[in-house]
Amino acid sequence: MLCIVCSQATRQRVGELLGGSDKGMTILLNSLSDFFKSKRVIVTGGAGSVGTELVDQLLQLPLSLVRVIDNNESALFRVGERLGSDSRCEPLFCDIRDDYEVNRAFSGMDFCLHAAALKHVPSCEHSPFSAVQTNIIGTQQVIRAALRNHLERVLITSSDKAVNPTSVMGTSKLMAERLFTAANALSEGSHRCIFSVTRFGNVAGSAGSVIPLFAQQIKEGRDISLTHPRMTRFVMTLHDASHLVIESLAWARGGEIFITKMPVLAIANLAHVMIRFIAPLYGRQAAKVKIKEIGPRPGEKMWEELNTDEEARRTYDLGRYLVVLPALRNYHGRIDYAYGDQELRLCERIYHSENEVPMTEAQIEDFLLQPGVLPEESRQRLGLDARGAA
Repeated sequence: MLCIVCSQATRQRVGELLGGSDKGMTILLNSLSDFFKSKRVIVTGGAGSVGTELVDQLLQLPLSLVRVIDNNESALFRVGERLGSDSRCEPLFCDIRDDYEVNRAFSGMDFCLHAAALKHVPSCEHSPFSAVQTNIIGTQQVIRAALRNHLERVLITSSDKAVNPTSVMGTSKLMAERLFTAANALSEGSHRCIFSVTRFGNVAGSAGSVIPLFAQQIKEGRDISLTHPRMTRFVMTLHDASHLVIESLAWARGGEIFITKMPVLAIANLAHVMIRFIAPLYGRQAAKVKIKEIGPRPGEKMWEELNTDEEARRTYDLGRYLVVLPALRNYHGRIDYAYGDQELRLCERIYHSENEVPMTEAQIEDFLLQPGVLPEESRQRLGLDARGAA
């Protein structure tokens, strides 16, 4: 077994690169304890990659219940088996396209983190009607259920593919974002529910993402399939994606979009680093692992953007985050967009992955060592524990 030592200095460098750290997360959880105290939170898509990390982090807070809903019965069963000893965790089978079931699941809840979606570009291109039913109609059902059950706050997880979309998936997520912004003008009687959005880049290590794919191809003795040598992506870890969602729920004022500043990954550089890093774990010589260019898939972009030209005029810098305020602020009533002691500084910049400096190969190696990024088998062969330490 090859043993890689992931030092505290390495973890700190990656934390700085991603805009966070373990210490930062501890401070965040401490500051959110009062906010979440005794609250009841429902997580849609709670058995998925992001959803399970959200549930794990929420259970570190003093809330009274986390209701985990998903339409993947097997994955939901595994959540129940893993977290069954915590009485605050309640797995519940539910499809967000079913209006009656969603309304029943939202009964008695205070907050919602809406992570259920069809998230893969190829599958949405092949099944566009299903993408519309889940990402648009399903989001509409979540909004209606939140209003009927008088929830206080609801946050949806979106994607940078919703920015100037070229795919069914990106277009459907853009529509979901617009529905959430518009929902702030709706109410049931005198009750007001806050609806806001978080926008991610690629979540490294999530199901179906590029890092597990490359690792599997190397393990099976195959060539690495590279779409295009110029392709770039914004990336973040599961831990940091969930961090963004939980903190944004507390920050939310209504209708805004929170975006984490993320590092850029050149996919070709990732392929080279992973060959050098992973091939010896499976008895392969790195020099003999070939990279095969297969071309972009239908709907796939060469680069990604975090905000549009139109949004740049209302994008503000909050340090680690960007926040895009809603265009129709007067339509949504008088909302004070103040975020604690953070100064709102107009950004007026478009974040474009091709125009940003990508991670170096040394930074990519450090990134791969973070928990949840590499598949568990590869981590074990590297001699890493759950915290990324050897």
